[in-house]
Amino acid sequence: MAAKLKKSEFISKGLVAHNRRARFDYEVKEVFVAGLVLSGTEVKSLRLGHAQINDAFGVEKDGEIYISNMFIAEYANKGYESHLPSRDRKLLLTKKEIIKIINGINKKGATLVPIKLFFDEHGRAKLEVGLSVGKKLFDKRETIKQRDWDRQKARLYLK
Repeated sequence: MAAKLKKSEFISKGLVAHNRRARFDYEVKEVFVAGLVLSGTEVKSLRLGHAQINDAFGVEKDGEIYISNMFIAEYANKGYESHLPSRDRKLLLTKKEIIKIINGINKKGATLVPIKLFFDEHGRAKLEVGLSVGKKLFDKRETIKQRDWDRQKARLYLK
């Protein structure tokens, strides 16, 4: 049997998962914040912080946007109800945003990448996704150089 958790260990608002490689591997053109269609055990598992979005990506099915390959671990105290850890989950977006994303995904080299998964101030699960284009190796090197230069500037100003 799983150990009983205190109420303070649950995430009621704030960051659940962050895809740190998204901005390094992709050039994010536009950012959207979308709600998620989740089952009860998925929400409980998210509140414990058991999610990974590093390998996830967005797909279009029948005029709607889904996030594929997002892992949400099974809830330990699930009882008879459970969910599949890596199923496709529907994103809740406006019609304008859906059209913009579908047009963006259909361009060559573009993809929909999750950036972060969080609970908003009302306690609802949200996913920040970015319409992105993959970076080339020289772009990644430029990003590393810029990051190092910013660190050096910060050190100089602190002295």
